Parts: sequence; structure tokens; C-alpha cells
Amino acid sequence: MSTPIRLLHFADVHVGMENYGRLDVDSGTSSRVRDFLNRMDEVIEYGLDNKADIAIFAGDAFKTRDPNPTHQREFATRLKRLADNMPLLLLVGNHDLPGMASKASSVDIFKALDVPNVIVGNKPESRVVDTRSGPVFLAWLPYPMRNRLLAHDQNRGKSLHDLDLALQTAVVTIINDLAGKAMKHDMPRILSSHLSVSEAKLGSERSVMLGKDVTISKSVLDDQVWDYVALGHIHKHQDVNLGSYPGIVYSGSLERIDFGEEKENKGFCWVELEREKSSWKFVRVNARPFLTIRVDVRDHDDPTAAVLSNISTHDIEGIVVRLMIKIKSQNTRMLRDKDIDDALSDAHSYSIAKDVEYEARTRIGGVAAETLSAEELLEHYLVDKGYTSERIKTLLSAANNIFHTDTKS
Repeated sequence: MSTPIRLLHFADVHVGMENYGRLDVDSGTSSRVRDFLNRMDEVIEYGLDNKADIAIFAGDAFKTRDPNPTHQREFATRLKRLADNMPLLLLVGNHDLPGMASKASSVDIFKALDVPNVIVGNKPESRVVDTRSGPVFLAWLPYPMRNRLLAHDQNRGKSLHDLDLALQTAVVTIINDLAGKAMKHDMPRILSSHLSVSEAKLGSERSVMLGKDVTISKSVLDDQVWDYVALGHIHKHQDVNLGSYPGIVYSGSLERIDFGEEKENKGFCWVELEREKSSWKFVRVNARPFLTIRVDVRDHDDPTAAVLSNISTHDIEGIVVRLMIKIKSQNTRMLRDKDIDDALSDAHSYSIAKDVEYEARTRIGGVAAETLSAEELLEHYLVDKGYTSERIKTLLSAANNIFHTDTKS
């Protein structure tokens, strides 16, 4: 009986993300940068402790295309621990790519230095990779960029829509070609890519997306020539194939980017590879919690007391907190901001948003003036002034022509 090949699959580290952070005095970096690096440490420790045979990082190493040297050093130090113990595919994601095809990606330095055991996936390729538990066929497609996959001369003059269709066709062709190569190898087969599958449920990657995505259908990847499809790019962990074979899996990001990911579990995937009978599981990491506290104090005589009472029901120590207060405009001065700040001081960081409800200042015939059209306001005015109904009708007709005239400057 053959031993399964153990695969560690993770993605979307985004080193350099500083949202909701504060200065970490010991390292001189943002506390949120440390959060992302600490989650990487969890992944790597798990892989080493459980004797992973091969690792795939499915793209988006950094927040930006031009990471600072400190972030590059911290990322490289961690990847080297993996590469010292197993083959590692380092796939290029959209955040790793430069704006021009001729420029190097943020992870190409690993290829230039010929770091042992590191495969930089900066173009579509495949190969047989030897691991301590046996060989695997590994194929990959980095984030598909128009200027890298489409010949300029053949597409000159095409609309953006036609260019997107051409890119989509190119991606499908590449994946089908890789599948054809995989069929020649009787061993576990893995496909890895950094792209959007149309059936996937999106997370907060839209807020940090660089450029427009081209999506492909799940059916392109739903091919039993593969034993596992390791994806990056979408931050929400999910199996797009809904439990069918093969798993078409987004490992998801390791930390929450914003409150759009507040309720999402974060982690990585542990895969046991065998030809035609691979299995996988999701392993959660200790991502920093996000918490939204909503308080409606419109009917409270002491809005501050109501807010403080609500905060006290939550354990906010070390958590990123968003406090949202719904309050009437005339009561906003009753909020004691200092007391609220003190109540939130145990949070890792916090923000306060006030949803202020304004009373209509002017009411006409029991109706708020803000809800009336210009014609209705004029009619009320003319009635109040005592104009006859016939005169009002004439004036409203003339005014109506003015209100609806299409003026051009």
C-alpha cells in the first residue's frame, strides 16, 4: 500500500497589510504586519511538524507590487524554512506582478538566486517533482495578465471586451494543455493557479484587487485528470467543487483584511495525495478576531450609558473592533467620547461610526418638507399666499415647464 504524499497548500499572505494596526515597538513594524507573519509561522510549523512532502504557496506574497526590503526579508526567511525541508512552488499572484511584462515580479528574486527546492511559477509550466514519499505531477498557471498571455500584434485595435474574451480563451487553452500533459503520468497530479472561478463566493479581495479580473468556469478545472486543484486569489476559503472529486480549493487568506471577512474562518489546507483518491482538510489558524458592535441609542435618555453597557457585554481584548452607534442628531452632544474611548481601550484597535438620524426641520401639512417635490413645495407656498385655484393652476403649469426644461450650457 502506497503512502500518501502530504501537501501543504496556502495562499494570499499579503505581507505589508497594515489595516487596523499600530506600531509594534519591538520590531518597528505595524502590528498587523506581525499578525500576517505570525500566521505564516503557524502554517510552516504545522507543515514541518506533520512532515509535509511538498508545499504550494498559491500567490500574493505581498500587499503591493513593490514591497519594502523588511517585508521581503521576513517573507523569504519563512519560505526558506519550508524549502530547506521540501519542494516549494512559489506561484506568482496579481499582487506580485509588475505593471509591465518586461519587469520582474516581487518573487522572481528566488529564481534569480536559484534557491534550492524553490520553483517560481511565473509562467504556465509543469514538471514531475520528486518528494520523499514519491513523485507528483505538478502543473501551474500564475495570475493571467493580458500583456503576458496575448500577442500584442494579434490583438491591436480590439475592444476591452474582446481582449477579455481572448484572455479567457487563452487561459482555458493553457489549462487544457496542462491536463493533456498530466494524463501521461501515472502518479498524483496537482494543478495550481491564482485566478477567479466564476462560481466562487467572493471575499474582500475586491478591496485590494489590482486591475480587472478575468474569470473562468469551474467546469474548466473539474477534470478528474487532477487529484487536487490548489487555488489562490479569493480570500474566502471554499471548495468550488462542493465536495466532488477533485477538490477545487481556495485555501483562503491567512488573516482578515477588513470587516467584510469578519465572520470568515482563516487557515490553510492539508492534502493527502494519491492517484484518484486524494483527500484534504482545512486547518484553521489563530487569525486576529474582528468584531462589529451595533448600538441603537435613539430612544435612550443617556446614550453614553447605553453604549458602555453594550460594550461591556463583549470581550474585546486584542480584537479589532468597529463600534456603530445609531443616534438622534439632538442627542449627539450627550455622547461622552472620552468614556467610550476608555471602554474600548483593551481592543487591539477600534473605530467609531455614528449613524445620525436628523429630524425634519420643516413640516408642511404634517409632511416633512424634504420628502416633497419642487412642484409640491411651490403649490403649498401658493396656497399659503392665498392665490385662487385657477391662478395656482396657471403658475404651476408655467413652473412645470421650467422645472423640466433640459438646459444646456
